[in-house]
Parts: sequence; C-alpha cells; structure tokens
Amino acid sequence: MSNQLISELKLQEYYKVSLELVKKCGPLFLEGFLKPKTDYEVKSAFYDLVTVYDQEIEVTLTAGLLKAFPESRIIGEEALSVSQAQAELTDAPTWIIDPIDGTNNFVRKIPHCCISVGLAVNKELVVGIIYNPSTSELYSAWKGHGAFLNGQPISVASGVVSIQQAIVGFEMSLIVVAKGRDKNVKRLGKLASNATATRSFGSAALTLCYIAKGCCDAYHVENLKPWDLAAGAIILTEAGGRIYHTSGGKFEVLQPDCVCACSEELAQDVIQLIAEADRITEYTFQ
Repeated sequence: MSNQLISELKLQEYYKVSLELVKKCGPLFLEGFLKPKTDYEVKSAFYDLVTVYDQEIEVTLTAGLLKAFPESRIIGEEALSVSQAQAELTDAPTWIIDPIDGTNNFVRKIPHCCISVGLAVNKELVVGIIYNPSTSELYSAWKGHGAFLNGQPISVASGVVSIQQAIVGFEMSLIVVAKGRDKNVKRLGKLASNATATRSFGSAALTLCYIAKGCCDAYHVENLKPWDLAAGAIILTEAGGRIYHTSGGKFEVLQPDCVCACSEELAQDVIQLIAEADRITEYTFQ
C-alpha cells in the first residue's frame, strides 16, 4: 500500500470521526440554545461572552479527538482563553476548535451560531466541520473531495464577478473595539457603498459557509482568531471559493485577516476597495 493511499485513508478517517463527534454535540448545543435564558460570563471585554455550553462542547470534542487520534494537538478557544497561551501550528495534526462561534447570537437565540472544527496537517487545512443545530445545517469538507451541506455537494454557484452584483458580509460589531475602529468604519463604508447589499451575521464560520453554498458572495474580516475561520476556510475553498489575506497575499490561519469571495474577480474587487478605503482621510464614499 502506497504512502499516498495511506494518507488518503487517514484523511478520510479524520473527516469521518470528527464529523460524528461534532454531530454528537448537537443536543448539548440545542439544550443551551432552546433555553428561555442562557447564562453567560464576560471574558476579555463586555462584548466577549462565554457560556457553560462553550466550555462543555470544547471539552467533549477535545476528549473525543484525542482518544481517537492521540498524536493530535488541540487549539481550542476556551482552553487558550484560560491559559492565555498563543496558538501554534506544527506539522502534527492540529484540531482548531470553536465550540460556539457566534456566542452573542447563541445567548440571544439568533440562529446564526455553530460548532466549528478544523484540522491542519503539516500546517495545511485539510478538514472542516461546521454544524448549526438550530437550523439543522451541517457543513463539511475534506481536502480534494469537495464541500457538503447535510451530505449534499455545494459550490459557489452565484456567478457574481463584481462588487456591484455582490452581497457582502462584514462584521459591523467589530466597530465596538476602539483599536481598529477608524479602519473598519472606512472599509465598511467603501464596501457597502459599492455592493448590492451588506450583511452582518455575527458568525465568521457560517458566513464562509454562506459563500460556499452561494447565498452570499464576499466577506471581509480582521482581528479574529484561528478558530473563527479554520473550518470555514477549507469548506469555502473546497466549494470553489477564494480566500486571501486582506493585502491580497496568501491566507494564513494563525493570522486570519482575510478577504473571501465566490470568484477570483470579486476577490480582487474587494481587495482593491479595501486598499482605497485605507487611503481615505475623510468619511465620504463613492
């Protein structure tokens, strides 16, 4: 048996095991989402929330993945938040976990929130699982085999190639952070004044999935963490989408400032508009 075939079989095993583990966390997610009131704590700032469900889901996923694949490493949002350690990628299989992406939505019962698990091997993203139990949407991908929604293939099929045709995602809530506020206001203004429509879903992971299935066309976000985008990045690219660093260079999951789009042409449109926004000295947009 060749090394290539062994690698392919192992990749399939990673995909299948992680998919089942994420699905098993669905009832726990729904328990918290369906409660009339979900208690939470504040982490680093008043807008940075965590619930017991974030913590329990991460513990469940971490235990299950390490049991199945003891050679793995884990980058988990809640564990790193407690330890204040820096995320680090090596060549070892590394699971990048966001137990609930969109915790503010989760607490307020807005159904744009999800469990997100990505896998990097040799520092390359190869598996992504994103599950929104509140809408019964399970997105998945493994490198070279396409992207899926509830087991059915998906692709970036909107055909949009210019910003004037595009629905663009932008996390307006990031304007709450003083550092970077001026940058985000200018970029939002530039993109929103050129796009067909602008949306803010409150979950980076799901926004990438929305591009992957063709209901959103582009997305720009900065100042997030690896777990916000790891799974979505592989799902998007396996669906035929594009993801770049904001500058137009290669996307790096440990520095996940990005532009995502359903087509190369649209990605370049967005990158150019962001560069124009960064040169603005007064808030006038055309």
